[in-house]
Amino acid sequence: MAASVQQKHDCDDNVEISFENVKKGKSLITKKNFNEGDVLFEERPLVSSQFLWNEFYKYEACEYCLCSLETAENQRRRLTENPALTLPHPECDVTDPSTNVKCPQCQVTYCCPECQKRAWEEYHQTLCMGSSRQDENHPLYKLQEMWRNIHFPPESCSIMLIAKMIALVKQSKNKSAVLEKFSGFVKTTENEDEALVHKMMGEKFQEPLEMLRQQMTETMYDDTIQHWFTPEGFCSLFALVGRNGQGIGSSSISAWVKNCEELALSDEKKEELDLFIDQLYEELEKVSGSFLDCEGSGLYSLQSTCNHSCLPNAEITFPYNNNVMAVVAKEKIPSGQEICISYLSECDLSRSRHSRQNILKENYLFTCDCPKCLSEADEPDVTSDEEDEEEMDEDN
Repeated sequence: MAASVQQKHDCDDNVEISFENVKKGKSLITKKNFNEGDVLFEERPLVSSQFLWNEFYKYEACEYCLCSLETAENQRRRLTENPALTLPHPECDVTDPSTNVKCPQCQVTYCCPECQKRAWEEYHQTLCMGSSRQDENHPLYKLQEMWRNIHFPPESCSIMLIAKMIALVKQSKNKSAVLEKFSGFVKTTENEDEALVHKMMGEKFQEPLEMLRQQMTETMYDDTIQHWFTPEGFCSLFALVGRNGQGIGSSSISAWVKNCEELALSDEKKEELDLFIDQLYEELEKVSGSFLDCEGSGLYSLQSTCNHSCLPNAEITFPYNNNVMAVVAKEKIPSGQEICISYLSECDLSRSRHSRQNILKENYLFTCDCPKCLSEADEPDVTSDEEDEEEMDEDN
């Protein structure tokens, strides 16, 4: 498409998808002025899934919406390994275990009957393992165990996200409509223009990927989507979830802390509570490190059109302690400006240009030319780790 050709699609009252940028393809543009802190849009995922290791280590999340199912106090006790700890202001914990329901067949837990109903209607009829949920010979159990043996924490995606995509198609009465939704995601495994190949397509992953493909075929095969089960099609599915999957985190403790911040307290009580929360996070980090949340990933149609910048003007949040995403302005954004988020974590954003570029090339197959990267173009091509090693050598 020529650069001069303008093609836009209205998709929300606040934003629209644009195809004007030939190099980037899709981009998301504001349709009105926003101030710092404004919500640009909210979005539910087409599909989402908790990470398998996260579930294995007893992080209890709703199978459908991924909200944390533990009370803040119970979560704190588990993560600090201290069953006697209590939290002040229990009214700030909105987690209500009394609404939880289980699938009557496989006993998978949901936060409410509505989530159970939606899961059953969309994909769970296909994925329900019934009483064989812990049967090591069940094909789906084998698939999950195979994935855990291939992909260790920290996790970035899950084989169950692909399984749910397949189940959505299998159960749908309008399969073409579901396939059309997935067709909008980037799903190439390489960038020929820049000679880049996704890290999951490297030589060391070829044998595990083929094992996963064969097991997925045995477990989930469907004639309607037979192209997804070919070696090339299966790699495309991995590229789709790898390049478009958005990490999701929910935490009853975080929700409790957020609600505590809204309490009307005296300055003395506020200072006392702030100190308690600081000490709480110190205890959590000492025992559980950075693994504090129920973690998973999802596919979001609108969010996937947001391009990356190492100086993003918007950020992704999960304000409801579940998989509903809100994209929030980090600064004033005028009407007609592109919305850019960071594909990198806060920690990775602080690394050297060379380190950031390597992560983006391996995972998203592009070379970043954002203002920050361009301003640092003359920096030496060394990673942040290499820089730290050099500084240690100089100190010694």
